[in-house]
Amino acid sequence: MTRRLKRLAAPRTWPIPRKGTKWVLRTAPGPHAQEESIPVETVLRDVLHLASTAREVRILLNEKKVMIDGTVVKDPARGLGLMDVLSLGAPLSKHYRVLKSHLGKLYLLPIEASEAASKLARVRFKSTVPGGKVALTLHDGRNILVEAKSEYRTGDTLQLHVPDQKVVARLPLAPDMLVYISGGAHVGEMARVERVEVIAASQANRVHFKEGFSTIRDYAFVVGDKAPAVTLSEVVG
Repeated sequence: MTRRLKRLAAPRTWPIPRKGTKWVLRTAPGPHAQEESIPVETVLRDVLHLASTAREVRILLNEKKVMIDGTVVKDPARGLGLMDVLSLGAPLSKHYRVLKSHLGKLYLLPIEASEAASKLARVRFKSTVPGGKVALTLHDGRNILVEAKSEYRTGDTLQLHVPDQKVVARLPLAPDMLVYISGGAHVGEMARVERVEVIAASQANRVHFKEGFSTIRDYAFVVGDKAPAVTLSEVVG
């Protein structure tokens, strides 16, 4: 598979102009699907305008001043996805959290340096592993080992300290919890859970909200209890 794709064929979640250079970098296989992530090169050049060419992007990366979730990134095709934290070293010293707009496009929300080490990650799968442990697979590709009798469930959100991946808090998918909608008609909004409906069929389970609408469970990203655990742009009335 080629490392490039035509700009007109780029995923609609990318916040880039459809006219410009003919080719853009394809997201490398990694923690996020191509439709749900945008390459670091494209972010630095076309979104943040910190470089004008791919060569200038490579120079920035080789200086080891670009980090995702506290880890230095040198691959320009590394994808940035929902809730990832992009950090730029001195002299810029800026930090951003990746979110989704109401149009479903990825965008970067500036955050304070004190929040750069805090990451929210949704539990997608649970599986048992040798040694009496349970492996939690998170939405960003991470795998975390926990005790077999732990309270973690699929659909929960973990607040992590990165890059050491220490679990700071568990945010369960339960009534009254605050949820960020990651897809569907209400993408980018926040709402409070009323109930979780388990459907005994091939259809996806649904989460109903006190605001009067519902969405499939996979789109419900728990972000806090009384208030979001990290800074988000959407405000609940």
